[in-house]
Amino acid sequence: MKVFLLKDVEKLGIAGEIVKVKDGFGINYLIPRKLGIAITPANEQYYKSCEKKVDKRKEVISTKTSMLAEKIKLLQLKLKSRTHDDGKLYGSVSAADVIDLLAEKGVSVAKNQIEFGKSIKSTGTYKVTVKLSSKLKPVFTLKVISS
Repeated sequence: MKVFLLKDVEKLGIAGEIVKVKDGFGINYLIPRKLGIAITPANEQYYKSCEKKVDKRKEVISTKTSMLAEKIKLLQLKLKSRTHDDGKLYGSVSAADVIDLLAEKGVSVAKNQIEFGKSIKSTGTYKVTVKLSSKLKPVFTLKVISS
């Protein structure tokens, strides 16, 4: 079944795209939640013309995110945190801490876009990934030092 997406659906597509999905997923999930509209032979031409407008919007979004990815790759951030005598942190570094550091550099991302390889519980240098899209995942360096 073909569905025209009204809203962005993660791992499926962005609003304005025509995607092919299984009948059950379209009928039981996308259409009742107003995430998409079923495409019939009668309305297919209309939605194909709407999809062309979305392609232009995708290009603009992809250039902005790729510029943001390049900016993130160049970052080397320092986080001061309270530590025990042996260099272990009292807590751990959270995504909110990283978001605050990125905001100081003019980069705004959501909490769920920050990915750690493992939890950061001691001082040292770590690689942190920012998931901008399914393909763009820039990595920057975070140095945790004791205050």
